[in-house]
Amino acid sequence: MAKEYVDIATLKYLLYEVHEVEELLSSERYQDYDKGSLDLFINSIKEFSDRELFPYFKEMDETPAIYKDGTIMVHKQVDVMMKKGGDMGIIAGPFDYGVGGLQLPFVIHTASAYIQEAANNHLPGYAGLTQGAAELIVHFADDALKETYVPKMLSGAWGGTMCLTEPQAGSSLSDITSKATPTEEDYYKISGQKIFISGGDHQYAENIVHLLLARIEGAPSGTKGISLFVVPKFRVAADGSLTKNDVVTVADFQKMGQRGYSTTHLGFGDNDDCQGWLVGKAHKGLKYMFLMMNSARISVGRGGAAISMAAYQASLEYANERPQGRKLSSDGKKDPDEKPCLIIEHPDVRRMLLLQKAIAEGSLSLVLLAAKYYDIIQSTKNLEEKEKYGLLLEMVIPIVKTYPTEAGSIAVSNGMQVLGGYGFCSDFILQQYYRDIRIFSIYEGTTGIQSQDLLGRKVPMDNGKALELLLTEILNTITVALEYEELRSSAKILGGKIKLTKEVLDFLMPFAKKGNYERYLSDANLFMEYLSHVVLGWLWLDIAVHAQRNLKEGGQTHSKAFYESKVHTMKFYFKYELPKTGSLAESLMHPDVLTIKSKKEVF
Repeated sequence: MAKEYVDIATLKYLLYEVHEVEELLSSERYQDYDKGSLDLFINSIKEFSDRELFPYFKEMDETPAIYKDGTIMVHKQVDVMMKKGGDMGIIAGPFDYGVGGLQLPFVIHTASAYIQEAANNHLPGYAGLTQGAAELIVHFADDALKETYVPKMLSGAWGGTMCLTEPQAGSSLSDITSKATPTEEDYYKISGQKIFISGGDHQYAENIVHLLLARIEGAPSGTKGISLFVVPKFRVAADGSLTKNDVVTVADFQKMGQRGYSTTHLGFGDNDDCQGWLVGKAHKGLKYMFLMMNSARISVGRGGAAISMAAYQASLEYANERPQGRKLSSDGKKDPDEKPCLIIEHPDVRRMLLLQKAIAEGSLSLVLLAAKYYDIIQSTKNLEEKEKYGLLLEMVIPIVKTYPTEAGSIAVSNGMQVLGGYGFCSDFILQQYYRDIRIFSIYEGTTGIQSQDLLGRKVPMDNGKALELLLTEILNTITVALEYEELRSSAKILGGKIKLTKEVLDFLMPFAKKGNYERYLSDANLFMEYLSHVVLGWLWLDIAVHAQRNLKEGGQTHSKAFYESKVHTMKFYFKYELPKTGSLAESLMHPDVLTIKSKKEVF
């Protein structure tokens, strides 16, 4: 295990200097906070993570969640995460005061969860899904359901889940068959099977509240006929006592990574005694669920960014301690009598570490940007501002979900390579990060789904207004960067990528206009990768602008070396990563169509 798992200095730099989150505190919603109180919260989370999360990270992988005697047995720190986390406001943080929340800016809540996930990505999901389930109840359920469930969920006494996926349907939610039968009482009888339910059961929760999608008998087919229900593991009587609700844990999936985070198969109504309560209106379940999906996808991207950072810290520490090989002399030879140098002195190791740094810090900036957009939408009373940031958030959400998880896997793989053969051994932690991060590109909609959402829905949204707003934000940063000689060439390169983006879309859009959507979307994953690189180039240029400003104007919060490292990493990204947009654009505009099924068999 490494000594450190997160870079708090960079986190605070991105929060306060790059994304200027203190601006949010002028709104009525967040007026009770100042920078001091935000720092106090962040520091308390770091101390909690140091003490209760990070020391158990490897142990939870070695003693995974397992099905036993009808329930899932998990590590004892799950109890600590839920109870102590509940006491600290980890679950209640972003909720309104009126329901027992702290009314904390979502971006600060996101930063706090990022620290926890970097410390131990097996634990925060239990609290995070409880928060998400409670959020659905708060926004859409009636007062009776809110009063019955929300206080216990926010305290961490009760867990919560999202029950969407079914064995026969997978990601195709229009094909779910779980059934809700009306009764003469205020509840429905629920029957069906749900799989891949994260945090779906464990021995430390007094109750688990499932937010479940099902069809009421006679509902329309497809997604229009799906309703949302509160289905607790134990029903709650008027006096607060609990009664079993015919929710059965069938099994726990044994996984390659995140082994301490239970993933369950649940059965509902096998004995015709499972009661569920309708949330909001009938047939609106998917709409309700997807109104919460932006925050859920930010959370998944946040997890990818956190694991990337933790892996970077571990491989950086190893590179600074491991002597091996010798540097080349001026004549291109090595002196066998010279002492071995630390591997961090080798250019190829430095390249891999810089790639990790560029992806980890760039991903964090992306996640915090999306969380800030979310806060502005929640807090502003200006309708034009609400619309603008609503469109910007919609535009970046698929990238927030995808880039930190896909590029994060590449970053962690490079971290393993830094360690050489040791990276493949269980004595070293990089192999665990590599296994853990792999699921994140699958959570909350696979990369293929996110890519089709980006190109199929978000790019044409509001006649292209969302994309234009994003490109305008990028151009604004380019304009500022051009003022600094050190950044001028990078700014011009990024400006060229804006022109290239328009060329790519000019090629693709006619297919959509002609109704040939299969051709339009056939390379959507390439467009996702392309635009992700452009957006990360923008974020790195913005990071460098703020660093360069500090270097020029003085009054720095951080050291000169800190700011110089940001500019250096931006230049690394522009040399090694951003040029990949060229080959991606070439593929996107290639006339050959090779992946659409035709009469000719190719497999």
